[in-house]
Amino acid sequence: MHTLELLQANLLSPMVLAFVLGIFATILRSDLRFPDELYTALSVFLLFAIGLKGGAAMSVSSPGELLLPALASLALGVGTPLWCYAILRYLGRMEVANAAAIAVHYGSVSAVTFIAGQTYLEKIGVKFEGFMPALVALMEVPAIVVGLLIAKWQLGGGNLKQSLHEVLAGKSVVLLVGGLLIGLAAGAHGVEQVRPFFLDPFKGVLTLFLLEMGMAAARRFRDLSRVGAFLLAFGLVMPVLHGLLGVWVGRLIGLSEGGATLLAVLSASASYIAAPAAVRISLPQANPSFYLTASLAITFPFNLTVGVPLYHALSEWIYRGGTP
Repeated sequence: MHTLELLQANLLSPMVLAFVLGIFATILRSDLRFPDELYTALSVFLLFAIGLKGGAAMSVSSPGELLLPALASLALGVGTPLWCYAILRYLGRMEVANAAAIAVHYGSVSAVTFIAGQTYLEKIGVKFEGFMPALVALMEVPAIVVGLLIAKWQLGGGNLKQSLHEVLAGKSVVLLVGGLLIGLAAGAHGVEQVRPFFLDPFKGVLTLFLLEMGMAAARRFRDLSRVGAFLLAFGLVMPVLHGLLGVWVGRLIGLSEGGATLLAVLSASASYIAAPAAVRISLPQANPSFYLTASLAITFPFNLTVGVPLYHALSEWIYRGGTP
């Protein structure tokens, strides 16, 4: 398919259209609201289901296949917050707490963006390694740890131990890792037993979740004027650079074109579940208008609508003879 056709296929998917509907519902001041309990239930379902699916795929993968992708994911998780902090602190001239908080968000990953990337590749018929969901858990935690350590080193104080507990015991890590372990133990045949509940309704649940995310993102739009031109540019440019890096690393370690696309999606994403919880505890002086607006109102909509097909196009280009 041509790049424009792929972009159109993504923009006209039910998931993305539901996200747009959520934005318009908020702009129009509709009384549409998701109860907190429903949002929690949808997120629990998605995180656990992707863990199950990834664990089942891992059960038929050899340890040798996982080693290089796992090491590369850890390296990206450690490196990304370091250069994000340097850019925000020294080029953006942001305060230490705000620079570290934003670096934590952009070093960590968005499981929902990853799910959207998976769904997009499945829709256009591009295959990828089944163990890719395992990399979500591997990339989510190290970046948060590194970003908080930077802040602790620069500022002193901060409850790092409590923050780490919040991350490791948080629902996203518990559900992802727990689902992976259950899927790995049960195997592909075992997971088939729960397919009617966890796997078949997956895209429908994702569509509802993105409707809520559209409303959440739109509620942050009013803060865009406060974040300034630099942070707006950061939220749009860094995902593309990280996506290109993810594709290049994916090719370097031997992933398929689809696998490299998903590594790019992970590298380009910004966390809005695990990272805010950790930052709220360890960096209470950081301004939520900066880190939440950048990750949720700028980067997430960009990745969901344009970023995912863009990273696939970059993957196609590099795998077919281009150079990063």
